[in-house]
Amino acid sequence: MKRKIEAELLRWKQSPERQPLILDGARQVGKTYSLLKFANEHYKNHVHVNLDINSRLRALFMDDIESGYVVKLLEAEAQERILPEETLIILDEIQASPRALAALKYFCEDRPEYHVAAAGSLLGVAVNRESYSFPVGKVKTLRLFPLDFEEYLAARGEFFLIEEIKKAAASGGPLAETLHLRAVGLYLEYLIIGGMPAAVNAVANGAGLREIPELQAEIMDHYLADMAKYATPTESVRIRACYESLPAQLAKENRKFQYKVVQKGGSAALFGASIDWLRFAGVVLKCQLTEQGRVPIVAYADLSAFKLYFSDVGLLTMKTQLPHSLILSGARSENAFLGPLAENYVAQQLAAQGYDLFYWASNGRAELDFVIQSREKMLAIEVKKGLHTRSKSLNAFLSRYPGWAGARLSLKNFGGSGGVRAIPLYALFCL
Repeated sequence: MKRKIEAELLRWKQSPERQPLILDGARQVGKTYSLLKFANEHYKNHVHVNLDINSRLRALFMDDIESGYVVKLLEAEAQERILPEETLIILDEIQASPRALAALKYFCEDRPEYHVAAAGSLLGVAVNRESYSFPVGKVKTLRLFPLDFEEYLAARGEFFLIEEIKKAAASGGPLAETLHLRAVGLYLEYLIIGGMPAAVNAVANGAGLREIPELQAEIMDHYLADMAKYATPTESVRIRACYESLPAQLAKENRKFQYKVVQKGGSAALFGASIDWLRFAGVVLKCQLTEQGRVPIVAYADLSAFKLYFSDVGLLTMKTQLPHSLILSGARSENAFLGPLAENYVAQQLAAQGYDLFYWASNGRAELDFVIQSREKMLAIEVKKGLHTRSKSLNAFLSRYPGWAGARLSLKNFGGSGGVRAIPLYALFCL
């Protein structure tokens, strides 16, 4: 299973100013797999230790974290010689040891010739505890997400389709109808399967769609177990309540997160820390409100208003138990929840491309699903679940802020008119 993160890992290895690496991301998105695959392909050997399950090693880190001592410690543990520039040291689940996290600073300062990569599923949660100190300025951080749709197509062996989608996106002309219909079908399957590696790998190896919810339920059970393990009992109840409320939040016509949906009388004071926990754990994506089309967007965001999405659309489908037949019927389905499902998919794809998520609203009269900005790119996006593509909110935004480009995402083929690009939902990776 090839991941885009591999190219970033190679750039890190070849950088003359290389620092220790932290690969962050939600549990079971493939961090360990990606690091081990990278080590096997680009290093003479590697030393891999899991600090969550190795309590003895965690205790030894308490004695000394000078980098020379740590190298000898890891050599003894793995019975493997660690060679500068030739061995990749992998410290897995580094959030389990604050001293191991602190040790990265000394590798950066004293032993930069050693290649060190750490992975952490709940690192964001751990760092926000008082006892954890993050080596700011001494590490390179990369974030891994579930497989995006392009990676999913590659896992299914659809390399020709990927190239044809890219060609159509570059030219703006329509994709051949047979390929378009195939891409739509795979997109609808992705709404069910999502991008978690276990689910994608199962399908790539012949599993049927009926088998996927069981795998996804196991992943969600791990998330819920983390909520109990890495939070106080009171915090755990609140975190879980927020997470469990997300389908209901997304089903509302106004998808702005409302604390009263979590609990009657709920408030930011009561549940704000719980939302932060979910975001730091990587299991939700936060999309902030902006009421202006001015850049930089982040400077004009309304921090009190936001939407929350599942980090993986397949987990949302599993959680709602939406019948697969309704999803696979595509444009023929009138089910209202397919709109939020498509929107969650778009949030996931944009986040995987490194975009910060924002949406635009204007005094309750118009609301635009996403506005993204990256250096010179300013793109306003309206998401449609099927073939109906009237876009009053998008047109209102573009008329008010003419410097922006517009994109309408739907099940329609490539095209566009009036300065608005029509982009199929399956081609979002071409932005």
